[in-house]
Amino acid sequence: MAEIDVISAKACEAIDGRIAQLNQRLKVAQMGVQIERRGIKLNLRATLPPRPDSLRLRPYQQRLSLGLPATNAGLKQAEQEAKIIAAQLIQNSFDWQSYLTFGGKRLSQMNFLEQLQAFEQDFLAQPNRLIKPGSTKTTWNSAYAPYLKKLAAIAEAQPHLTIVEAIHKTIHSTEINSRSRQVCCTALSALAEFLNLKLPTELKTFWGGYGNSQTKVRQLPTDEEIVAVWQTIPNPAWRFVYGVMATYGLRNHEVFFCDYSALSRDETMIQVLPTTKTGSHEVWAFYPEWIEEFDLKKGGLPTIETDLTKTTLQTVGQRVTAQFRRYSVPFSPYDLRHAWAVRTIHFGLSDTVAARMMGHSVAVHTRTYHQWISRRDQQQAVEAALSRRNKG
Repeated sequence: MAEIDVISAKACEAIDGRIAQLNQRLKVAQMGVQIERRGIKLNLRATLPPRPDSLRLRPYQQRLSLGLPATNAGLKQAEQEAKIIAAQLIQNSFDWQSYLTFGGKRLSQMNFLEQLQAFEQDFLAQPNRLIKPGSTKTTWNSAYAPYLKKLAAIAEAQPHLTIVEAIHKTIHSTEINSRSRQVCCTALSALAEFLNLKLPTELKTFWGGYGNSQTKVRQLPTDEEIVAVWQTIPNPAWRFVYGVMATYGLRNHEVFFCDYSALSRDETMIQVLPTTKTGSHEVWAFYPEWIEEFDLKKGGLPTIETDLTKTTLQTVGQRVTAQFRRYSVPFSPYDLRHAWAVRTIHFGLSDTVAARMMGHSVAVHTRTYHQWISRRDQQQAVEAALSRRNKG
């Protein structure tokens, strides 16, 4: 039956009478759920758990939109929904995710592309992510959107696949034991949870060995090479970016979101601002003498767009990578960060402190950087240890 725009007074009276009869049956059966009409639509009302965005901690009386017309056919569907929800409440299995609406539609009423759009809308609107919208948008664009686009392409090209099968096919299209496989699993796990999909196997099991023994060892630049390359960069502003990254181990974008005021007070610490990927944290120089050698007290940043309502952290970081290529820097910006991390190990800085300054967990720090200590690094550490013994 086509949805109607208005209901006559007589029709309202008739449908309200049937609702009253049905609610009486639901009450006698102790369902704890009632049906109500609001205009031309039917809703349910019950004591429900707090919505995902609610600050309440206990269940309370709430309306649940069904999107059903106030007709006889709609009323039959509403009765079935009422019984299902009553059973879920008794079994303590009610989940709001199945009943939230996006653009006036519930997930179950959407096609797959609409569900993906609803997932993006929900991801960007999460209260904990609204605190740092620029970082959230960067995370979405780099870690979620590429794999959801690939999933959508696979689902469209092979419509006979279920969503779960398409998810598995998308994961297996990435390289095993790779960062992309891990990120893909993380993104599609979040999507499955959003859609209330029951997965036969937890997607994390497909990560492979990335982050453990499969972490690739990098040939990092020596300190002498880092200083020599700094001298070849012709633009003073980009020399400053390079010098800061080398001295403080910053991520590409973090250089543009720091408080450098302490350097003018002859301190060796800078503060990464809360607008960055991992929030506010303080970082100390390793080596402190590089502050003078790289003219970090006098230098200033190049002029680029950093308003996160107009750009993203990812785009800012890409500008740094592009400039490194332009000036023929023989290693990546991240190699400066990794060299800083290995340098702190040689200095004996605790992993807890180094990880805090780098803005990641201790587990990530030890898993990654301790494997990157090359034979050259080990030789230096041995010589330093022997030197301390001889001085003693």
